[in-house]
Amino acid sequence: MLHKLFSKLDEIHPIDEASAHCDVPCGIYDPITAQIAALTVVRMVDLINEADAAHKEKDVDYHNTITRAVHVKEEHAEKVKHEIRVIWGDYIKAAQLEKFPELHSLVHNIMLLGSKARQTVDRESAVKLVEEVNKFAEIFWQTKGIATKRAVAPYKPSLELVYPVL
Repeated sequence: MLHKLFSKLDEIHPIDEASAHCDVPCGIYDPITAQIAALTVVRMVDLINEADAAHKEKDVDYHNTITRAVHVKEEHAEKVKHEIRVIWGDYIKAAQLEKFPELHSLVHNIMLLGSKARQTVDRESAVKLVEEVNKFAEIFWQTKGIATKRAVAPYKPSLELVYPVL
């Protein structure tokens, strides 16, 4: 019934159809969001482990801290996957895949590590997620002809991130 109503309205007052070639037609892509999200996963794993060690009694405050940290960890692990998928799907083209054939396995590995970060509190896997996203960032900036550098992030967990040299 609604379809018929909207069809009639469209006949009387047609609405122009809009389309875009991708999710972000402005062309702004940057892996830093995924890098910071991956770093956040490691930080949340650290906070979860610290809270577990510090709270002898598993009281309401403990459960609140753990619940919040797990929520943020899961949210950011999914954010890593989302941000990498957007760049992978919207920015990366065949010519870049020819030049960097390891992108297929790298992106797949990031997806697997993002899932593992959601499922576990394994710091080693979370750090590996940061490392793989950094590799992705290096390749991303190479596709733009921009050199990169590695520097320790100025906040905990103080791991290296890849930054463009601008």
